[in-house]
Amino acid sequence: MDKPAMMFDRDHEWAALARFVTDPQPGATLGVVSGRRRQGKTFLLDAVCTAAGGFYFGATEATDSESLRRISAALTAYGSPPTPYHFTDWFEVVDALLALGRDRPVPVVIDEFPYLAKANAELPSIIQQAFRPLRRERSESRTRLLLCGSALSLMGKLLAGNAPLRGRAGLELVVRTLDHRLAARFWEITDPHLALRVNAIVGGTPAYRKEFARGDSPSGPEDFDDWVVRTVLSPESPLFREARYLLAEEPDLRDTTLYHSVLAAVAEGNATRSGMAGYLERKAADIAHPINVLEDAGLLHRDADVFRDNRPAYRIAEPLVGFYHAVMRPVWDQLERPGSAGRIWQASRRRFASNILGPHFEQVCRDWASHHADPDLLGGLPARVGHGVVNDAARRTGHEVDVAVVGIGDGRKAPLLLIGEAKWNDVMGMGHLDRLRHVRSLVACGGRYDTAPTRLACFSGAGFTDELRALAARSDSDVLLVDLAELYGEP
Repeated sequence: MDKPAMMFDRDHEWAALARFVTDPQPGATLGVVSGRRRQGKTFLLDAVCTAAGGFYFGATEATDSESLRRISAALTAYGSPPTPYHFTDWFEVVDALLALGRDRPVPVVIDEFPYLAKANAELPSIIQQAFRPLRRERSESRTRLLLCGSALSLMGKLLAGNAPLRGRAGLELVVRTLDHRLAARFWEITDPHLALRVNAIVGGTPAYRKEFARGDSPSGPEDFDDWVVRTVLSPESPLFREARYLLAEEPDLRDTTLYHSVLAAVAEGNATRSGMAGYLERKAADIAHPINVLEDAGLLHRDADVFRDNRPAYRIAEPLVGFYHAVMRPVWDQLERPGSAGRIWQASRRRFASNILGPHFEQVCRDWASHHADPDLLGGLPARVGHGVVNDAARRTGHEVDVAVVGIGDGRKAPLLLIGEAKWNDVMGMGHLDRLRHVRSLVACGGRYDTAPTRLACFSGAGFTDELRALAARSDSDVLLVDLAELYGEP
């Protein structure tokens, strides 16, 4: 199957789906496709059905009986049976879907599956029964049934633990957001400094450019401020209320007020449970549930501290949500007034740099170490990339490490391949390097990691002093300098 020419990237996802839906082996198979909203899952699956002559059904928020009527009509239009379908329950529906694959492998997509499961909680169990290994309707079918959804809290549980469909799926595909390099290509931005600023606001969600911004991309660095005003902060733009809608669309978020407050606490720099609790003036136990729900929904991500056990830090996983809480929500009433966006943005640029750009740059640096850096450059293959705090008992303080790369231990003490500091606006020099050397010595004294191979990395969006560049260029240097060109794979 050839991937549509208009589809950007998604080579891995297309190849995985193509293998699954064209598998000639007998027996119907089940796949689960998930991912956060606006990532292009529907476009991807609809294209697969078109290419392979399959059946696509997009569920909506409806009662169980209405959904049965809708899928009856859709299957009738697809298959043109002698008499129209009038299904009375989902057992009949699933058997009709299995019948589509009697003669050849046929992709069958049920999109927004969580809507159906919300209206009929027995639906996963019904599918489980229909896909029993020795059941004739399954063994004589080559239907490739794909269940898709954006409600990660539900999709993540379909195949987990004691869930009915555990062990039934032959494909579990997560359609992820575009990383910073792919996002720059998608937005057609060649300046890495501009690309990172745009990425810090809209992330790698494809729909935000094509549908929400209607293809509007900053024409250059000088256009960035105007672009923010006209596409993100304008009340007439779909991006303006998108962050609020993302929470409202999650089925497990009943009272969104508390969840917004938790996200606001993180956007203000309160990355720990105790910090969030203090910001909200609540006990830590009181916010455990909303934190877990936000994690399940893919809006909050927990990062373990590389140097201290049981000290996780949290970050907002969707950049647009972080931007909303740090920049937009505090002045929402003013932003809703037409013509106010330009004045508000000018007053918010410093807050954007400190609360959004700085932390986002650090995360991009960690992503680079995880997914793009040559293992030879790091001194080995990363087993874990994160950040953390190294305790300094003598000075009664803790030193934050923005990037920490741990290698594979192979039965021995795990090697700490790299520790790094990331500065978006600062030209980095010898003072930053001296701090990293001190931190490395503290880690060595702690004995948790092997620091013999540890390299010291400076990540900067503003550059490095000549003295630091000269030191890093020496053949015996353990210093690594990473600028924006390196982060974005520029020659």
